[in-house]
Amino acid sequence: MHQQLVFDLVAPEPPSFGNFVPGRNGELVAVLTRIAAGATGETGLLIWGAAGVGKTHLLRAMVAAAVARGAGASLLATPGELLATDAETLARHSLVAVDAIDEASVEAQARLFTLFNALKASGGQLVAASRAAPAALPVREDLRTRLGWGLVYELLPLTDAEKPEALAAYARARGFSLSAEVIDYLLAHGRRDMATLVGALAELDRRSLATKRPITVPMLREWLQHEAPLETPSHDSQ
Repeated sequence: MHQQLVFDLVAPEPPSFGNFVPGRNGELVAVLTRIAAGATGETGLLIWGAAGVGKTHLLRAMVAAAVARGAGASLLATPGELLATDAETLARHSLVAVDAIDEASVEAQARLFTLFNALKASGGQLVAASRAAPAALPVREDLRTRLGWGLVYELLPLTDAEKPEALAAYARARGFSLSAEVIDYLLAHGRRDMATLVGALAELDRRSLATKRPITVPMLREWLQHEAPLETPSHDSQ
């Protein structure tokens, strides 16, 4: 049975605060929500953590929320985009997010330093993400100092022991409940990263609403059996 494939092919939802399971990161998510709403005066915030814990998800969610309220906001997926983006335009934004700053070239570091100062002068905010802790960031010292002026949070991954309650909490927030049996089945089949698991829950919620049936293990099995004939991709898309 192609259960692994079915979970892998669940269409991800656009990143938002609502479909991020915070676990031990509730304070960080609350701070980012306030930044997106323009309700905090901190010039800078640095998020760091291992690959795959959700840094990019949170940056995208924050910028999307800011844009939705009409604020000028941009997300730069890599520091290199600083070199291809008009510096004066970015400096006029109320919020700029820069991902993967630990990969910044010397030129990009200089642009980031200038951008931080410009946003500070205008009352804007810079949120950056890195896989390295501040002390280990391979950047020039004056930039490291600027980044250290603001808030710094480590984004912590969910442990396997925390995932059942996290999934149950996500379901409650969306207005439905999950039995322990359904959660155990989800965790026992397919990938265990939270993005895939949350995507599976969102798909099950849609099917539950469409069929007016509660989410149960039999429903989950039916979904897997229905989707199983899908052909296996010829290569890994990640």
